[in-house]
Amino acid sequence: MNLVIRNFRPGDEDAFRQLNEEWIERYFRLEEKDRETLNNPRKILDAGGQIVMALLGEERVGCCALIRIGAAEYEIAKMTVTDKYRGRGFGRAVLAGTIDEARRMGAKLLYLETNSSLTPAITLYESLGFRHVPAELVVPSPYARADVFMKMSL
Repeated sequence: MNLVIRNFRPGDEDAFRQLNEEWIERYFRLEEKDRETLNNPRKILDAGGQIVMALLGEERVGCCALIRIGAAEYEIAKMTVTDKYRGRGFGRAVLAGTIDEARRMGAKLLYLETNSSLTPAITLYESLGFRHVPAELVVPSPYARADVFMKMSL
């Protein structure tokens, strides 16, 4: 089976929430901002963003959101691949597909927040062109776990 990367469709809501809850609860704790986004993905879509889903056959195995934060600026958020399929390059495929979608949407800048304990994710972001931004140069994050900030010009 091949991994398929596609945009969010009706019916993806539960998978988007479950995939994200799985990884957040494994490493951190769900925060109020997580609940707002995960319980209502239409909020992302209706504000001009997009959610990319990764499927293996009929199984939704990963996702990533593009949250519109400016005219041509998007935050990469809620990116994950289910534990069962980590280590197979699916995270790279999801992120690359999300970056491609951002380009199609006319994005000029991508921004993300992560945690310093997530070394494999940081290495992936760096390998695809994201660069570190000092914390003092970014708007304070609504997430307590965010301590690494990165951006990429398109």
